[in-house]
Amino acid sequence: MRTSQPTLKPMRIAVVANTSWYLHNFRRNLMHTLRLDGHHVIAIGDEGPFGRRLQEQGFDYHAVPFSGAGTKPWRELATVLALRRVLRRERVDLVLSYTPKGNLYAALAGRGLALAQVMNVSGLGRAATSPGVASRVVDRLYRHTVARTAWVFFQNEDDRRLFVERGYVPQHRTSRLPGSGVDLNAFSPAPLPSVEPGACVFLMVARLLWDKGVREYVEAARSLRARWPRARFQLLGPPDASPRSGVPREVLDGWVAEGVVEYLGETDDIRPCLQAADCIVLPSYREGVPRSLLEAAASARPVITTDAVGCRDAVDAGVTGLLCAPRDSADLARQMQTLLKMQPQERSRMGLAGRQKMEQEFDERFVIDTYRTQIAALRRG
Repeated sequence: MRTSQPTLKPMRIAVVANTSWYLHNFRRNLMHTLRLDGHHVIAIGDEGPFGRRLQEQGFDYHAVPFSGAGTKPWRELATVLALRRVLRRERVDLVLSYTPKGNLYAALAGRGLALAQVMNVSGLGRAATSPGVASRVVDRLYRHTVARTAWVFFQNEDDRRLFVERGYVPQHRTSRLPGSGVDLNAFSPAPLPSVEPGACVFLMVARLLWDKGVREYVEAARSLRARWPRARFQLLGPPDASPRSGVPREVLDGWVAEGVVEYLGETDDIRPCLQAADCIVLPSYREGVPRSLLEAAASARPVITTDAVGCRDAVDAGVTGLLCAPRDSADLARQMQTLLKMQPQERSRMGLAGRQKMEQEFDERFVIDTYRTQIAALRRG
């Protein structure tokens, strides 16, 4: 149910991210609400298949050549120029941007145009956190773009503090949101499938990137298999072609052949996979606030994740889930064993506590209404 807002002149609002998948899965409800408010919504992402789905749902979708983890200067410049052409042609008043490339490229593309930008920061991105030339370039880009934005939302306080301390943006133009929120109607509680101690289905949901903790998950599963033969370890998520950061297909196939994990591929609807699991695991090194953990908790699943930026925000340790040390497969295995030793009723209570946390802190409606309030303030200003 939408809250009342002041009557304002409709705006032409571009919602920008580096993939159509992100827009469709994480921002579709926001775009739908803004459209109901009378705004003209223009979705801008890559040339992936979810752009067509957004068009089928009545959204004005424009594809530009975002390149994922690409860093070739001329190709990236071509993306910025293509994005600028869309913003100018569509006479955009306001840009809502997401993902590191979406944020930076929208800011560069909008230079000199009569529009405002609201960024949503869910982390710096791999280029900024890796040492080398790319990190220095991204730092310079942040310094010359973020300060010009009308407002910056952060998904955790660690990233907010980092941006303020580095001088990217003054604190009075920032605030924190609970990640991207979670649709509590779409993700509802369901009973856990395993009803005996020692029987447990673990599921990791993530893109197959090393920094998501895939290696640690597999190593933990390997160490637990012999002692807990009724435990199952599943992996769900799309492969990533990045040569340095992505898990090679032959490595994944080797794990499956070994029998250490079951690979479920990728899916457009994660809910059946969540309902078939007893615990969701994400040993990521750093996140904004992981949507997969929010959806898991909303489905009344206990979660295990790292005591790392963004990940810890989604969990009350010992109440809704368990925390392990980042990059530490042995500690991850210890936490997974703690869950294996629990009675099924204990796991169920932990999952239900997670659902309650989502209802109190991470309801997507709060995120959407915060955007509507910010848009109204910008329009009045």
